[in-house]
Amino acid sequence: MPSMLDAVVVGAGPNGLTAAAELARRGFSVEVFEAAETIGGGARTEELTLPGFRHDPCSAVHPLGIGSPAFAAMPLARHGLEWLQPELALAHPFPDGSAAILTGSVGESAMSLGPQDAGAYRRLLAPYLGHWDTLAQDFLRTPWDGLPRDPYHWARFGMSAIQPATLLARRFRGAKARGLFAGLAAHAIAPTSGIATGGIALLFALAAHENGWPVPRGGSQAISDALASYVRELGGAIRTGTEVKRLDELPPARAYVFDTSPTALARIAGLGHAYRGYRYGASCFKIDYALSGPVPWTAKEARRAGTVHVGPTAGEIEGALRAAVAGRDPSVPFLITAQPSLFDPSRAPEGRHVFWVYGHVPAGWKGDATDVIERQLERFAPGFRDLVLARAVAGPPQLAARNANYVGGDIACGAFAGLQTVIRPKLARVPYATAHPAVFLCSSATPPGPGVHGMSGHHAAKAVWRRLRAA
Repeated sequence: MPSMLDAVVVGAGPNGLTAAAELARRGFSVEVFEAAETIGGGARTEELTLPGFRHDPCSAVHPLGIGSPAFAAMPLARHGLEWLQPELALAHPFPDGSAAILTGSVGESAMSLGPQDAGAYRRLLAPYLGHWDTLAQDFLRTPWDGLPRDPYHWARFGMSAIQPATLLARRFRGAKARGLFAGLAAHAIAPTSGIATGGIALLFALAAHENGWPVPRGGSQAISDALASYVRELGGAIRTGTEVKRLDELPPARAYVFDTSPTALARIAGLGHAYRGYRYGASCFKIDYALSGPVPWTAKEARRAGTVHVGPTAGEIEGALRAAVAGRDPSVPFLITAQPSLFDPSRAPEGRHVFWVYGHVPAGWKGDATDVIERQLERFAPGFRDLVLARAVAGPPQLAARNANYVGGDIACGAFAGLQTVIRPKLARVPYATAHPAVFLCSSATPPGPGVHGMSGHHAAKAVWRRLRAA
């Protein structure tokens, strides 16, 4: 091993591993340090309930993973990553037993919204179909990092994306289209009336039509394992069970890249109050279930979907998110659920199923939302509780203990609100660089933000190799 490494990466989540891979394949010597005993960060798989039931403690479905320019440039399939596509990407059920859906077909998805909104939905999405590759590269980055690859579609998409989802949804007349759109925007974990939430909804809808909303065979751990295998193939080393508290605990290196929260970075690297203005957002209450059978959704479409959004109307969804951000207890939560074992039998014993669900709650909330979540599930899947063999429950304190990046239980590692929506972690020409010339940040606190896509790690690595080559 050389006396001085080119780069040390702290944190073996998808962004840290992507940064390590990007640097290693350009010939730099790299070593990764992870505090937990296993790699993965927000992309891991564990037996949380009963033997043989393999759950994803955090992310489960990956529309931005299969569509990631960073992942596409790596031979992850050769390292064991296999995407499984559900029959339907998303179902959004309603109390009458019907459902809005997202599939690979824009027309089929549009028709599920009803005749009054089918045309409006097609008109909203049609200009971008076939342009995912350039749009992903142009939007999954810092807005001012060079000229867009496709200026026309970048500008057109951007004009819609910057709008609040509530404003963009005014083109729809019916409750189904508005509910579907609000549910997509809610992945931002912020009120749907906030700036750029329309862009979140558009991106997720376009992802469904272009690449699907797949699950990795075996669980989200497969993504992390494939990245780690590639890093090792390139000569990089990964050390687990090694918590880093100070920069001088790490081996000498020309650059240090942190897949951590800005708060942790400042503490470890001695940057003082460099990120004191950075805000963390609302949290989640997450339940992983071992079930004796598939979820008995009233809407038949929901029984064929990988992801099911539970909380029918745009008003209910907005109310649930506002309550979480304002610090109020959840009463009628909006739920994001996933049922991967319908499409990947390896996730549970034969005939059994794993089920993944979370609702939004205030940051640091110490209450128990199990009952309100299950009441909401029973509205759309009567008899659900009868199928529960075991449940693993994690509120904000447990989420924060499980992953240090989830400050206060914020799984997005930063609030999606105000200017921080587009400028994170703070205004800077290179947001991955810090006041310390050898220290960089690559977590989802940097552009383009949360999601298992590795793009924050990709862009941070680019900033690192530019610095190293200039030295």
